[in-house]
Amino acid sequence: MTEKCLFCRIVAGEIPAEIVYQDKELIAFKDINPQAPKHLIIIPKKHIASLAELTEDQQGLMGRLIILATKLAQKEGVAENGYRLTVNCGVEGGQVVPHLHFHLIGGRRLSGRLG
Repeated sequence: MTEKCLFCRIVAGEIPAEIVYQDKELIAFKDINPQAPKHLIIIPKKHIASLAELTEDQQGLMGRLIILATKLAQKEGVAENGYRLTVNCGVEGGQVVPHLHFHLIGGRRLSGRLG
């Protein structure tokens, strides 16, 4: 855990979040500023600053995260009509919180525009 990391503080229970899933390695919670009717944040509990810091030994963890995203899309009722799973990397890539996180967004027709 990095003490000042917002998401690490959510994992530690220091900041409240509407958690929809968690296990020993992953946690998913509702975004506090949703961009669509369904907007979840899915993160590894271990602090990894961005995609750029992933190592080969974390392949299994990332695979589990993506499988979790597909299960949450089904649970949230967006799998059938479609959803977006995105990750931003670094400041110029649009990453705001320096903790690797995926956005699961759906529940309405999304524009083709990503930026």
